[in-house]
Amino acid sequence: MQAEKALKQLGVEADVEVADIGSARAQAQTADYVLTSAELAQQLGEVKAQVVTITNFVDLDEMVEKLDAALGHDA
Repeated sequence: MQAEKALKQLGVEADVEVADIGSARAQAQTADYVLTSAELAQQLGEVKAQVVTITNFVDLDEMVEKLDAALGHDA
């Protein structure tokens, strides 16, 4: 999974879960971050987790860049 690869590149250990929009709403209440598309982010609504929007989930570089920024690391 690209999210796991991106986190590994950043040296971050994390539990990564894949969920449909209904399950994601519930899981986002206890998660630190949610990776999703801009369209689904709108459907997700207000959640406790920081929402990181990804344009191309196959693009590892984009995911690393956006996760790095969300985590507050220096680019």
